Amino acid sequence: MPEKSSSKKKLSRQEEKELDIKIGFMEGVIKRDPGYVEALKILGDDYTQRGKFVAGLKVDEQLSHLRPADPLVQYNLACSYSLTGNFNQAAAALEKALNLGFTDFKWLAQDPDLNDLRQHPLYEGIRAKVRRLKSKKA
Repeated sequence: MPEKSSSKKKLSRQEEKELDIKIGFMEGVIKRDPGYVEALKILGDDYTQRGKFVAGLKVDEQLSHLRPADPLVQYNLACSYSLTGNFNQAAAALEKALNLGFTDFKWLAQDPDLNDLRQHPLYEGIRAKVRRLKSKKA
């Protein structure tokens, strides 16, 4: 299952406060080591959980430069593009994730971060590709 948490869960004030502290800490870590992939993944997830989609997108773009062949990084980038309304880029990143070997089709079909993309006509191409990949796998 992808690393990103659902961005749609409503956080309590306490959870928001704790997440803000965690974000501040991780931002400090990244400032000292901008190439620290695991810290970037955590920070991107935290931004998304907090509803800071543009900040999460910037992190995911940075990760995609550091790990261009990682299907999960590309998948998370697609989620960030979808959350920020960049559907052409979301579809391209999702296509790349599938080409690189992303196979969690069940999660792809229900991930709330991709809800808007799934409503877009571009998603039909993704749906067709998933059907082809599933038939190859069977």
